[in-house]
Amino acid sequence: MRVEIVALVVSPIHAFEGRPADGPRADPGPVSRDEVAVRAGLGLVGDRYFNRPAHRQAALTVFDASVLPAGADPVAARRNIVLRGFRVDTLARTREVPEGAVFSLDSGAGAVRFQAHRPAHPCAWMDVTLGSGAFRALRGRGGVRCVPLDDGVLRVGPADLEVRTSPR
Repeated sequence: MRVEIVALVVSPIHAFEGRPADGPRADPGPVSRDEVAVRAGLGLVGDRYFNRPAHRQAALTVFDASVLPAGADPVAARRNIVLRGFRVDTLARTREVPEGAVFSLDSGAGAVRFQAHRPAHPCAWMDVTLGSGAFRALRGRGGVRCVPLDDGVLRVGPADLEVRTSPR
């Protein structure tokens, strides 16, 4: 299936700690990338969750751009891989697929497989970054936490997405 990677986000620090009313910490640099390096089992090179044991099943988040409020910057959602053209939340584990779906993305440098795990629930910071009401509007549509199964490269632009039934 043809999709579009509309944003790739690598955040070296967690800028959203504390109370949303206090505002975020300043990021040390830009978070949007045209290309990212993916490492199997580890995540996106340079991201704050890369190779963190506590995030082994949540090394990165894939998000559906179509759920954003009109005119919202997809980078503001601070999800690592933002796609257009596929309902990403359907990949998360369910009763029918308790381990979550295995899917691949190929943006021209070869397919990279991912194991989807749990849904990525939005937080109150969404109202700060995307606008008032975003937190409530994104409940159940906050993306899916994944772990990469392959090393590879992803680029912003057209990509092929394939959902598989097993990691092999």
